[in-house]
Amino acid sequence: MEKVNIFLLVLLLLISCLDVEGQVCRPSGRIVGRKPPPGRCNQENDSDCCAQGQTYTTYRCSPTVTSHTNAKLTLNSFEDGGDGGGPSECDGKYHSDDLPVVALSTGWYSRGNRCFHNITISGNGRTVKAMVVDECDSTMGCDDEHDYQPPCANNIVDASKAVWKALGIPQDNWGDLDITWSEMKNQVVSSVSLFILLLLLLSISSSVEAKACKPSGKIKGKKPPPGKCNTENDSECCVPDKLYDTYKCSPHVTRRTKAVLTLNSFEKGGDGGAPSECDNKYHSDNIPVVALSTGCFSRCRRCLQNITIHGNGQSVDAMVVDECDSTKGCDEEHDYQPPCPNNIVDASKAVWKALKVPKSKWGEMDVFWSDV
Repeated sequence: MEKVNIFLLVLLLLISCLDVEGQVCRPSGRIVGRKPPPGRCNQENDSDCCAQGQTYTTYRCSPTVTSHTNAKLTLNSFEDGGDGGGPSECDGKYHSDDLPVVALSTGWYSRGNRCFHNITISGNGRTVKAMVVDECDSTMGCDDEHDYQPPCANNIVDASKAVWKALGIPQDNWGDLDITWSEMKNQVVSSVSLFILLLLLLSISSSVEAKACKPSGKIKGKKPPPGKCNTENDSECCVPDKLYDTYKCSPHVTRRTKAVLTLNSFEKGGDGGAPSECDNKYHSDNIPVVALSTGCFSRCRRCLQNITIHGNGQSVDAMVVDECDSTKGCDEEHDYQPPCPNNIVDASKAVWKALKVPKSKWGEMDVFWSDV
């Protein structure tokens, strides 16, 4: 009887596999190519331009997403004037090619449901995490809106230069690569593992507390010159002669690192001041990005890495793009703002929105965070 049950189980699995394979994404239609007007169709990254009279297949779907989804990695510029055409679909903004960002084929883009989600891309024996910011349109093309380029295939991950660099691909081989990708999901931990982890945490908690991060010094505040110290997000300005603690360290990073979430603008002219430390660029406040206190920033080692922030009963993944300097302040370089405390996650508006905090309460909130 047991052998019969095993046989039936195997048979059921085979039938299921055949059924899944049968649910292939099929073309939804075709469009006829038009010759681009003079000066149109940016071929910066060897992009294809539509050929007059050629027929192109369109898709409303993409292959099923699995833990190892087969795809083609292509190269795209998300910057203003790049071959990506208009601003990104997710936020109506352009993005630095030095950030690991991607556009997904229409089916995978899922009507924006994957906007600002992070995916893991595997190729060339390496992996990289990248944020979805745009759609690679599989339903239309060969028009002004799509820069007279053909419709996107239904299995494309169109990636910035930063993704190709992270995968270790020689630049002369950039353009087309077979990869797999998956959505980033929290791992399931068994009850036994959680119990053991709890015991370990309890056993070392006292020693961790004993190794608390202590101030490294003090600086004296200076009055900002007229027109200096941007208070866009209720940022604090230095008070003359007030003493401010400085820190070279931050509390130990764990799977639930306590922190204070603050609000910062990473855009040009915002209260964040200069361009971000990680890539010397400004970033849209509609993208979930953060600056970390000096100790957590870890001398740029967390640059362009993703962290998960928990607060207000919600969670959000955000990319580290800048340092919230805990060692200096009250000068022109720091917009005459005090040194950052050692436990700050300074976040864009997109992070506060994702955590569903009412706008009237934006500014400061206790959170937990962890490395992704």
